[in-house]
Amino acid sequence: MSENLVVCGKCGGINRVAPDRPALAAKCGKCKSKLFAGHPEDVDAAVFERQVSRSTIPVLVDVWAPWCGPCLSMAPAYAAATAELEPHVRLIKLNSDAEQAAASRLSIRGIPTMILFAKGREVARTSGAMGTGQIVQWVRDHLPAAGA
Repeated sequence: MSENLVVCGKCGGINRVAPDRPALAAKCGKCKSKLFAGHPEDVDAAVFERQVSRSTIPVLVDVWAPWCGPCLSMAPAYAAATAELEPHVRLIKLNSDAEQAAASRLSIRGIPTMILFAKGREVARTSGAMGTGQIVQWVRDHLPAAGA
C-alpha cells in the first residue's frame, strides 16, 4: 500500500502519511498542527482547492454560512461525523459568504450543501441538514471502498 497525501487544514501543506503509521497522530511537517484535528477545519478557497486537488484521501466539504439556521443546526452532527470518518475521509467546511467565488464555482444553490470528492472529482452532492448517522451513511454509500 502506498503513502497517502494529506493536506493540512491549517496551512495547506502537503504531507505524506505512511500506511503503517497511525494517521490520527500525524502532524504537519510545515506548521506542526495535527493533520486530523478531530473536528472539521474551516478552510479558505485556496486550502479547499489544495484539499480536493492534492489529497489522496476523499474530501467531504460542508458549504455553509453563519446566518443559515439549518447550517448551524447541522454543525454539531457534521463535527461528530468527523470522529467516525477520519482518517479515511477528510471533513472540511467552506463558508459561502467568505468564499463567494469558490461557492459560485461549485454551483451552490442552497445551503447547507455537502459535496464529496475523491481523486479530485466530485463523487456526490446533497443539500439539507442531516444528523451524524445520516452523514456517515451517506458517505459510506458513496465510498464503499474507503474503509470508513
